[in-house]
Amino acid sequence: MHILIVEDEPRAANQLQNMLKVCNFDYQLLDIIDTVEDAVLWFQKHVTPDLVFMDIQLADGLSFEIFQKIDVEAPIIFTTAFDQYAIQAFKVNSIDYLLKPIQQNELGIALNKFNKSNKPNALEPAILKQLLGSIQSTNIREGILVKDGNGFVQIRISDLLYVYSQESITFGVTSGKRYIIDETMDQLFNSLDHDQFYRINRGQIISKNSIQKIEPYFNHRVKLSVLNPRDQGFIVSRQKTSDFKEWMNK
Repeated sequence: MHILIVEDEPRAANQLQNMLKVCNFDYQLLDIIDTVEDAVLWFQKHVTPDLVFMDIQLADGLSFEIFQKIDVEAPIIFTTAFDQYAIQAFKVNSIDYLLKPIQQNELGIALNKFNKSNKPNALEPAILKQLLGSIQSTNIREGILVKDGNGFVQIRISDLLYVYSQESITFGVTSGKRYIIDETMDQLFNSLDHDQFYRINRGQIISKNSIQKIEPYFNHRVKLSVLNPRDQGFIVSRQKTSDFKEWMNK
């Protein structure tokens, strides 16, 4: 059984592999891909795998964008940090998914379903449009609960300058303070307004309002100067540079 993992978080990819072994799933890993761009290139150059595990939020966009660019004939099991209300379309259209953090028994059920059907999922353009629209508009919020001392306070999303991850902890920075956010980067970014916030790399989300200067950087990347940087460097990944510039022009 040849499988492909499309996932931008190394820890999540490793965890999935360990869980597959616990399920006694006999497989050979072909590759781990972390961007939409690289996934498109991979499918264009390689033989179709027997099964693909695919995260929805990748380093340079939503994985559904892959299917808008090429035909993927392999069966897909999506992994996602979106809550169950945001992914009802998966049930309606019989697309398999696993909610993060992945549970061992849920993975086993998905594998059993795959073994019984072993048929590719047909992702129709209308379904893709529905899923993209649903996910990009669901759960956009105005406030966020953050840790403040021994308690919690709510701050306005509009006050966030940027968000970053350090040692598996998510931090949100405003003009005057840094807060701990009890959510993963995926969970938080999925609930933000993507017209105002951009995930420039795996560990940083930037607000458009915080960007003061954009400069060329080596290896076809760009470097950002932002408000209240707090010793953080802001480099837009190579895969995202073109898309980032388009986002800034919106």
